[in-house]
Amino acid sequence: MHNGKIIKNLILILIFVWLVVFDVKSYQKIVLAADDVEETRDDLKDLEEKKAKEEKKLNQYNSTLQVTQSQINVTASQISKTETEISRKVTEVNNLNQRIELNQEILRNYMQGTYYADQDFLIKLLLDGIGMAHGMSGDFDQMLNTNERILFLIKEIKKDKEDLEFVKAELAEKKEEHEDILYSKQVEKKEIVGDIAETKLTISQLDAKMSKLRSILSGFLGRAYSLDDVIDTVKYAEKKTGVRKQFLFAMLDKETDLGRFTGGCTYKKSKMGDANAKIFKSLCNDLGYDYNKMKVSCPLSYGIGGAMGVAQFMPTTWVGYKDKIVNYTGNSPADPWDLKDGIMGMALKLKAAGGDKKSGEYKAAAIYYCGSRLERTVCKNYANTVISWSKSYDDYF
Repeated sequence: MHNGKIIKNLILILIFVWLVVFDVKSYQKIVLAADDVEETRDDLKDLEEKKAKEEKKLNQYNSTLQVTQSQINVTASQISKTETEISRKVTEVNNLNQRIELNQEILRNYMQGTYYADQDFLIKLLLDGIGMAHGMSGDFDQMLNTNERILFLIKEIKKDKEDLEFVKAELAEKKEEHEDILYSKQVEKKEIVGDIAETKLTISQLDAKMSKLRSILSGFLGRAYSLDDVIDTVKYAEKKTGVRKQFLFAMLDKETDLGRFTGGCTYKKSKMGDANAKIFKSLCNDLGYDYNKMKVSCPLSYGIGGAMGVAQFMPTTWVGYKDKIVNYTGNSPADPWDLKDGIMGMALKLKAAGGDKKSGEYKAAAIYYCGSRLERTVCKNYANTVISWSKSYDDYF
């Protein structure tokens, strides 16, 4: 009889030890899962920051490319104008050459006339004497004056020709300078285009990595949302409730990292309590979810867990807002894990706490997190963080 009690006690001890070990292992699995989620989220944030930097570089490259292309267009236009001016100067030089040749021909004719006139003058001088020759001197002087004028004209035309040749040479030199600038700008453009292609490739590679991480994160958490969808939904909620999109965005970022981390525990591990558990199970059944698999927030050192979905509503709180949410989103029943339902629920809850006015955002954030116990440091820290983050989103929006 005594031995039977000993054996029974040993069995009970073994069972107790097994239960403790099993529970520790289960806890370790939960911690490891949470660590995996945090690590994946950190990796995703790193990639998002890298992508933002690459996109900034891409914008700078595109801006530089526009400036360079504008410079190329201006330089090409200058080359075209210079070529037109050179062509015009060439035509002017050719016209001057023709005028020189024409005047030279006129001069030759006059010179021939002068030669024959001189011969006649000498013959008449010999035959008729000085008197007759004196009468011819006026015609001779007139001929000489004409020759002088032609020679002066040829001299002026040659000077103009030399000036035009100088201008043409200057224009040719200017054209060569423009062509050098054009070549360097075209080389610069080619390099920028290469940088743009490389940056786009980098962004594409980052997108691929981010997509993979989101897929992994989705496997941990059940869902993942694109940033564009989050922004559109936040803007919609602002329009319907008056709660600022910057404030909503900061709240959503603080609560679930923009919907990416909605919980790491099952309802059993969350210590949500019987009332919340009952509503949670009913809600999951209505939505067609397996309540044993849906993840909620894990318990904190200073409270219980069990907050659901995008906006981290406790089941008992969600019940009070679900019908109002349906009126705005049309989703019936309202789904806390749905992006639009979750954000609309968050906006309505913040509005009810005075968060639709900027002056009331701090208190609304604290109430959202802590309810009526606002004096606690953790509540103040939470609200301060949200307000600080909302300011950083002003430029973003």
